[in-house]
Amino acid sequence: MTRLRGLLEMELIRMSVRPALACQGKCRLLDMRNLRFALKQEGHSRRDMFEILTRYAFPLSHSLPLFAFSNEEKFHVDGWLVYDPVEEYRRQGLPNHYWRITFINQCYELCDTYPALLVVPYRASDDDLRRVATFRSRNRIPVLSWIHPENKTVIVRCSQPLVGMSGKRNKDDEKYLDVIKETNRQISKLTIYDARPNVNAVANKATGGGYESDDAYQNAELFFLDIHNIHVMRESLKKVKDIVYPNVEESHWLSSLESTHWLEHIKLVLTGAIQVADKVSSGKSSVLVHCSDGWDRTAQLTSLAMLMLDSFYRSIEGFEILVQKEWISFGHKFASRIGHGDKNHADADRSPIFLQFIDCVWQMSKQFPTAFEFNELFLITILDHLYSCRYGTFLYNCESVRERHKVTERTVSLWSLINSNKEKFKNPFYTKEINRILYPVASMRHLELWVNYYIRWNPRIKPQQPNPVEQRYMELLALRDEYIKRLEELQITNSAKISDPPTSPSSPSQMMPHVQTHF
Repeated sequence: MTRLRGLLEMELIRMSVRPALACQGKCRLLDMRNLRFALKQEGHSRRDMFEILTRYAFPLSHSLPLFAFSNEEKFHVDGWLVYDPVEEYRRQGLPNHYWRITFINQCYELCDTYPALLVVPYRASDDDLRRVATFRSRNRIPVLSWIHPENKTVIVRCSQPLVGMSGKRNKDDEKYLDVIKETNRQISKLTIYDARPNVNAVANKATGGGYESDDAYQNAELFFLDIHNIHVMRESLKKVKDIVYPNVEESHWLSSLESTHWLEHIKLVLTGAIQVADKVSSGKSSVLVHCSDGWDRTAQLTSLAMLMLDSFYRSIEGFEILVQKEWISFGHKFASRIGHGDKNHADADRSPIFLQFIDCVWQMSKQFPTAFEFNELFLITILDHLYSCRYGTFLYNCESVRERHKVTERTVSLWSLINSNKEKFKNPFYTKEINRILYPVASMRHLELWVNYYIRWNPRIKPQQPNPVEQRYMELLALRDEYIKRLEELQITNSAKISDPPTSPSSPSQMMPHVQTHF
C-alpha cells in the first residue's frame, strides 16, 4: 500500500457511472500526489472508512495525538544529540571578546519563538536586549547566526522594526545596531538586507511594522531583495502541481513552467543569499537580515548564505545542524506552514517556504556536484518526513512549544533514521574542501525544475534509472573501504606480533626476525 505522506484534503464522491462501486475517495497529498480509491457497495462501510481515514489523517482536528508520539522505532544513534547550540557556537569560535552567549531567553520570556540560548554583542547588557525587544516584531531581536572565521564579520538575523505610519524611532534599537557594527572595527556601515519588496515593506507600516530609515540608522545601509511573501509562494507551488500531475503537456511545457513563476522565486532567494554571502566574505561587512517576522525568508537567506560560506554545513551532520539551528530552533512555523494533522487545508498560513529552501540546496548541488556530502535522496527524505509526522523533528512552530510537549523525550528524530544508514545518503563524488566558498549562478539559464521530486509520482513519466557511473563509483568506493579496513586489521595483527615476541624459543629458527615478502 502506498504510504500517505501528509494528507492535505479528502473528499468522498458518489459514483453514478459504475453502481457496483458506490463511492470513490479522493486524496490530495502534500507531496504533489492525488490519489483515488473506489469502495464497493456491499457492507455499507464506505462512510466508516472515510471517517477513519479522516480521523487518522487529521489527528489534531479530532483531538488525537500526531503519529510521531506513537512511533516506537528504535535506532542505534540518537538524532536528538546532533545539535548542541553551545558546541556549534564553539565551533565558530564563540564566545569571544566581542560576542557573548546569553541565557536571557532560557524560559522563553524575552521571545517565545526564539531558542533559549542566544549570541549577542558583548557590550549589550540583558537590560539593553529587553528594551530592544519592544521595538522588534514578536520581540525577535537581532542575534548572531554566523561569524566569519577570518575577518570576523557576522550574519545577524531578526524581525522588522516597529516603525509604523508615524515613523517611530527607538534609541535603544539604533544604539544596538551601532554596537553590532562596532564588533568589527574594519567596517564603516552595517549592511541591512530586507528580504521583502520595497512596496511590501512600506505597506507593513500600516500594520505597525516597517524598515530601518536612513535618518534613524545613519551607520547602516539598507537593501531590499524583492522576495515575495508566503501567499505568492503558495499559489506558485499550486501552479507547479497543476502542470506536473496528473498530466504533463509536452507541447506547452516551457510556457506552462514559466507561468508558475516558481523558478523565478528560486532565483530571487538564491540571488539574495549570494548577496549576503558575498558582502560578508568579499565585502568584509557585517550583515543584518530580516523580513517581516524573521522566520520565513530570513531563515532561507541566512541558512543558504551559511551553506555557501561554511563547508561544514555541506556535510550530512553539518546540514542537519544547519536545519536544526536556523529553521527549527529559530522558530520557522512548521506547524502553520505545513498544517500537520490539521484538516483546514485552506488555511492562509500554509506555504512551501522550507521546500523552497531545499529546492535551492538541490540547485546548488547540481552546480557543485562534488561539494556536498549528501545526495538527492537525502534531500527528498527530509521533505517526505517534513509531511509524514513520523518523526518529531519538524513538529510545532517553535522551541518553547516543543519543550512543552516534550518532543525530544516522546518522539524519534529524523536524524536517527538518516544517521543509522548514512551510506545510503552519501554523495559518492563528494570532495571535502574546507575553505571553499560556493557562489551558484542564480540565472534562469542555469536553474531547472527538480524533476525527480516534483514529477516522481506522475504515472505517465518513466522513473529515472540510477546513474550507472554513480553506481559503479559507489561500488569502487565500497571496495576501497573494504581494502583499507583489511589493511588496518593486518597492520594491527603485525604490530601485535612485533611487540609481543616469543618468551621461550624452542629452536634457533624462532629467534630469527620475521621477514615478509610482498608480491
